[in-house]
Amino acid sequence: MNKPFISLCPEITRANALTLMDWLEDEGVTRYLSDSRHVSRFIEQVIGRVQLPILTHLFNQGGRFFMAYDEHDVPVGFVRLVKVGPDCEMVLVIGNRDNWGRKLGASAISEGMKLAFFDMRAERLIAKIHPDNARSLKAFLRSGFVLQSETPAMKSLVMNSERYLRLLRESPAAHTSDIFITEIDKARLRSLVELARGSDIFELEHEIERAIVVDPLKVAEDVVTMNSRALLQVDDEKVEVALVYPEDADDSAGKLSVSSGIGTAILGYREGDAFSWRIPNRTCHIRIEKVLYQPEAAGDFHL
Repeated sequence: MNKPFISLCPEITRANALTLMDWLEDEGVTRYLSDSRHVSRFIEQVIGRVQLPILTHLFNQGGRFFMAYDEHDVPVGFVRLVKVGPDCEMVLVIGNRDNWGRKLGASAISEGMKLAFFDMRAERLIAKIHPDNARSLKAFLRSGFVLQSETPAMKSLVMNSERYLRLLRESPAAHTSDIFITEIDKARLRSLVELARGSDIFELEHEIERAIVVDPLKVAEDVVTMNSRALLQVDDEKVEVALVYPEDADDSAGKLSVSSGIGTAILGYREGDAFSWRIPNRTCHIRIEKVLYQPEAAGDFHL
């Protein structure tokens, strides 16, 4: 739980807009934002003329806008992704100075890459950064971006999809834990993802791609594989669940689809692992207390 954690939420509320206004009044935050005055004026106009509680559609004009939350569901910044042809450009801001230095930027970059490559299907992700913005340059370079071009006013850093997938498998992000998946489960889940293409499945695709693939005969018996049953602690509640394919899901019986929020979250983790995961309306904190049944450990390889 002490690893830096960021989730990106697409819903932008009126309260979010007021928070953004506060951040954009800080010259330290806006110093390297080329369009900060335009953004600030836009937000002010929106708040003044629109009396709606949800402003998502206004912020998504010309791109996709996400509020960045920490593990306590406190907004700490924002990410904007703009698709231009096959490429996508990322703008990232950690809005409160008190959060600088906590490596939240690196976690936000990781989440932004996940969206750009798995959800928006970008071929390249580009970040244009002022040469004096040493903190941002360091965060993007450490995340695997490489310098594409530079001028006295701008450095353009890029990550392509092939490099992203390679780094995802070989150099996992510092804020994530290793997860494990059997060869058979990976093949079945890849087929599931192909058939269920959509914005709600990209998290599962990301987890499949980053997982360490193991032989079903050699997988540790304390790993949550498909059709396993496990005792979880979700926030302050202990729950017993089974991880199943979507056609077998039954929430009332504790059978969680692998394509659901917590179902995707627990895939591949081991007993004792604890992590945060964003579900639609909040961040939940999950701990794998015990794997009660695992098909591979029981010799049930047909499941």
